Amino acid sequence: MSDSDEPTTAIRTLSSKVVYENPWMTLREDAIEREDGSRGIYSVIDKPDFALVLPLENDGFHLVEEYRYPLRARRWQFPQGGFPQGVTGTPEELATAELVEETGFTAATWARLGYLNTAHGITNQCFHVFLATDLTPGEPHRELTEQDMRQRWFPRTEVERMIREGVITDDSSLAAYLLFTMRVHK
Repeated sequence: MSDSDEPTTAIRTLSSKVVYENPWMTLREDAIEREDGSRGIYSVIDKPDFALVLPLENDGFHLVEEYRYPLRARRWQFPQGGFPQGVTGTPEELATAELVEETGFTAATWARLGYLNTAHGITNQCFHVFLATDLTPGEPHRELTEQDMRQRWFPRTEVERMIREGVITDDSSLAAYLLFTMRVHK
């Protein structure tokens, strides 16, 4: 069955109100009506899309680690992030900016690997995945909130071990790595 053959379920929005807002996100509550006429509410987090970069060098990757407040723990992941409030640009410009910001690297070669949903049951946020190669080192330009960030190169075998053993648990990084492995094995 192709995407166009799939049945669609119409959920009609009856009303929508913002219940919380800050510079990074908006939480809204929508009153809805389902196809069968039953009514309910749906809470949605509106967030802008972000970019995730796989910086590949010498059959390994440059990862970043930072403290993730909601988890109360440090986590390794691929560099990723969104534009600051009020800044816009293309997904490629965002990926370039995030790579420099978090690692200091610039890349001579870029490949777009895909566009994925994050937590599609609660947010409309998606992310663009890029592979960056032919890297040139430089100084990171981290935001204040990233001041505790660390960056380190890992061989690909070590990245895969970290995934298997639950050291890398970031869902976006795992999904991006899957896109990378699918591309490599074509």
